[in-house]
Amino acid sequence: GNCAGSAPTQVLIIGSVWPEPTSSAAGTRMQELLHLFLHEGWKCTFACAAQDSPHMISLEGIDMVHITLNSSSFDEFVADMAPDLVLFDRFMTEEQYGWRVEAHAPKAIRILDTEDLHCLRYARHEAVKAGRALQVEDLLKSESAKREVASILRCDLTLMISVAEM
Repeated sequence: GNCAGSAPTQVLIIGSVWPEPTSSAAGTRMQELLHLFLHEGWKCTFACAAQDSPHMISLEGIDMVHITLNSSSFDEFVADMAPDLVLFDRFMTEEQYGWRVEAHAPKAIRILDTEDLHCLRYARHEAVKAGRALQVEDLLKSESAKREVASILRCDLTLMISVAEM
């Protein structure tokens, strides 16, 4: 919530794709998070470098902004916006934009939404392909696990879905 007379909390959500609740559980979850933020009275901006999708949601009260990958134009955008919270929709998005947020909006609380731990999904997939059960070693030698854990450590907060991920 807000204190009386204070400006609404500014939330910047950076997505790798526009949310499509009919296409994936992740899209449904993102829509739930957006509704939660709006319900709190927060001002939400969803930024994405992907092309528009015919299935993307149009949520009333949410600004949709196209951003450019690997561009200093994002630095100016995030500095001007000065968000209170920045939510990354997956670790790859945090890798691409997190350092820019840290440099140009240093007061922002950075949140990683794992949706599901990508490294766990990849490791399970490889184990199934090899016809065996998932083992801890699969995660320990996984490049994506190292990258995802590094992203978790850079963020102030990480949203997890299942106990298996913790």
